[in-house]
Amino acid sequence: MSFSGRKFSTTKDKRSAELKSNIHRQFRNAHEGHRPHAGLDPTRASTGVVWCTERANEHGFQDDPESWSNLGQGAPEAGDDIDGSFQRPKTLEISVNAREYGPTAGIKPLREAIANLYNAHHRKGKDSQYAWENVAVVPGGRAGLIRIAAVLNNAYLGFFIPDYTAYNEMLTLFRNFAAIPSPLSEEDEYHIHPDKIAEEISRGVSVELEQVCRVTHRDQAQIQDICRDRATLIMDEFYGGYNYTSNCDGTTISAADNIQDVDEDDVLIIDGLTKRFRLPGWRVAWILGPKEFIKAIGSCGSYLDGGTNVPFQEAAIPMLEPDKVSQEMKALQKHFKSKRDYVLGRLKEIGFKIKHVPDSTFYIWLDLSGLPAEINDGLNFFQKCLEEKVIVVPGIFFDLNPSKRRDLFDSPCHHYVRLSYGPKSEHLRTGLDGIERIVKRYVTSDFTSRRWMFV
Repeated sequence: MSFSGRKFSTTKDKRSAELKSNIHRQFRNAHEGHRPHAGLDPTRASTGVVWCTERANEHGFQDDPESWSNLGQGAPEAGDDIDGSFQRPKTLEISVNAREYGPTAGIKPLREAIANLYNAHHRKGKDSQYAWENVAVVPGGRAGLIRIAAVLNNAYLGFFIPDYTAYNEMLTLFRNFAAIPSPLSEEDEYHIHPDKIAEEISRGVSVELEQVCRVTHRDQAQIQDICRDRATLIMDEFYGGYNYTSNCDGTTISAADNIQDVDEDDVLIIDGLTKRFRLPGWRVAWILGPKEFIKAIGSCGSYLDGGTNVPFQEAAIPMLEPDKVSQEMKALQKHFKSKRDYVLGRLKEIGFKIKHVPDSTFYIWLDLSGLPAEINDGLNFFQKCLEEKVIVVPGIFFDLNPSKRRDLFDSPCHHYVRLSYGPKSEHLRTGLDGIERIVKRYVTSDFTSRRWMFV
């Protein structure tokens, strides 16, 4: 049978009659196979913070990033001018061994250094200690989460909303588990409580994905007791060093404190150099867990990501000396707490009411609902910020919706934006100046007399 004379409905140069036809557009939107690029799912091409950056690029951000205030960035400042912080390497000496393929679970000396760090900071005096076989090195946090997802059994995986935007894609890539959302309450400061975990397990959830900064230390111990022998707990600890609850003494928050047996407790801890060591460009992260889990996680790197850059692994080893890390965490906490207090103070001066002061991370969840209608939702506020060369992230991106079953414009996160105080202080200052200009432009004296502060 010959197809040489067949006419296809999709061509590279669509006729003007098709372009003007509502029914053609409706058909294309409803049938993915009839899109201009039939093999592309465009919803996976631009997500969360990336989408915001792309919109900023349309306004010139990419051409001149230094003239912008990127308060949307999910990364800390990476310079060497924080008091008390050790100097990062500016050059690397690359060994002959580093020219070769590295093990997909990471080089043994780095795995040993990571195990030693956690034993010194979180396992002191405990019988069960991490060994190098309890550690897998991975090329960044997303790669680590994807490796974990790849080795999970058929399961219901519980996650909480609002949360990290990149979880959304990780939760849809694999068919070996079904992602079950559980909303958290603003009135409760979006904290995760033990009874919430018990409820999730009672309805069949056998894997829980949790951010360590969402839980008090006492509740974390109870949550791990509840999950023990019942569920696998995935602990995202990238912000564990940004802890402002202990007078900036360098204490790092980790589920490793509460583990009874490192090979029996189903707790997978993921962290790395990205956030608390302020080296997001190095793409060096790690997972700690039972040896059996780690063996599988290391092996699946061979078909997922190929492993972590070996020269950067070698350079990371001296950074992880426990006393050095403790001093680094003290410097980090003092610096970022100071920036947090500055940003909160400016927002209050502008007129925003801050309901909850964050005691970890470097983000502020800003409520816009008291502003005039033109700017009281995340997307419109984001658009106005772009005009001032300021980037924020609309709140709806944190209302994770991996199965696309909900209309996000009805989301409780729609009237929020996330502000980052990760950037340098001068960018925080100019970014808040831009936000103040937006508010002054839209908030009239009549409006403020009716609504004194932005709730």
